[in-house]
Amino acid sequence: MNYETYFQNHREQHLEELKELLRIPSISALSEHKSDITQAANWIADKLRQAGMDKVEVHPTTGNPVIYAEHLQAPGCPTVLVYGHYDVQPVDPLHLWETPPFEPTIRDGKLYARGATDDKGQLFLHIKAVEAILKEEQKLPVNIKFCIEGEEEISSPSLPAFLESHAEMLAADAILISDTSLLEPGKPAICTGLRGLCELEISVHTANTDLHSGTFGGGVPNALHALVSLLTSLHDEQGRVAVEGFYEGVHDLTPEMREEFAKQKFNEDKLKTSLGLDSLYGEEGFSFVERTGARPTLELNGVYGGFQGEGSKTVIPKEAHAKITCRLVGQQDPQATLDKVERHLHANIQSGAKITVVKGESARAFTIDPSDPMLQKAADAYERIYGTRALFTQDGGSIPIVETLSRVLSAPAVMMGFGLPDENLHAPNEHFNLENFDKGMLTIVEYLKSL
Repeated sequence: MNYETYFQNHREQHLEELKELLRIPSISALSEHKSDITQAANWIADKLRQAGMDKVEVHPTTGNPVIYAEHLQAPGCPTVLVYGHYDVQPVDPLHLWETPPFEPTIRDGKLYARGATDDKGQLFLHIKAVEAILKEEQKLPVNIKFCIEGEEEISSPSLPAFLESHAEMLAADAILISDTSLLEPGKPAICTGLRGLCELEISVHTANTDLHSGTFGGGVPNALHALVSLLTSLHDEQGRVAVEGFYEGVHDLTPEMREEFAKQKFNEDKLKTSLGLDSLYGEEGFSFVERTGARPTLELNGVYGGFQGEGSKTVIPKEAHAKITCRLVGQQDPQATLDKVERHLHANIQSGAKITVVKGESARAFTIDPSDPMLQKAADAYERIYGTRALFTQDGGSIPIVETLSRVLSAPAVMMGFGLPDENLHAPNEHFNLENFDKGMLTIVEYLKSL
């Protein structure tokens, strides 16, 4: 079967259908878009029925609906569960969009709209790949299931419970996800690791009021001084996190892993120039891609307190605040990590100051052995379409639901992304390169047939 000809003949139709989906402002973070969430879920369900899925259901949850679909007519063959999400990020700041975010526009071979690459565009590839095989061959080479949610952009609060209660229905030999990116144009990648996450906010308090720095300066504790000293204690001079026990569960990088990172041939000088930096910074003994893909971090995301208006105000502030997030790897436990950081903070606060800690979101890291046959076949499929075999990477970001999916369903997660790093996901002017729209469907067909 010549699928390249098939997709070329249906290209305009497919693009118009995708534009329909992209026009729906299914923003999960904003309650006023609840009806748009419902509309997007029903649109996806209709397209799955039209694609030829035998069974399509829209399941209500405590939050937004989950769409389930199946086509199970390949006895003795593997079962693949396709995961994706139909919700999108808010569009602010609106004035930075060159064209309206929910009026899809093609410019210079790119499709611009909110959700174009994250994740409606990439999810759409799977629906059309399955539809193409059924139209051309009247049967699928594997059993296919879909699980598509509407809360990924708000950390998937309803999906874990849905997975637990429907584990038998969702059982699969592999979970296929397209919500990541190529390394660069023409250079495909398969993500084998995502860092976990935990966050906390801290407040330092001293006196019961702000004080005059002339009358009291040098004689009472200063909340800002106490906070700065405390935050400095969190790292040593080599860039390592100085919290006791922080690295428990972190695995050493094997020579094979370091070799895989080296294959990316990442240009650190180019990065410095693009960011206007004189030098990069981080844990000694590791390259940039190793630091950001396979090492844990503790970062300050916000530090504030005292007078911040125009001019000067000679005040000793009574309170100061900081927001902290940690990216986690390996077997680091998010809650245990938060506990360790909190103990460190209490143990190192200056005399005369008090500290309160509020813990926030947490998620475990995800890792998978790239030698898994399901991943190796995915790398082969990329090579047949892109002419270059996919590299196995570890990404610094977090997609918490990936670890949950793989753990609850006891199946490998195969992350075959077709986006590009510069496609402005979560930012104004989000877009999807149509070269990967075309090659993505062909790659998915190749992968499913290879299984």
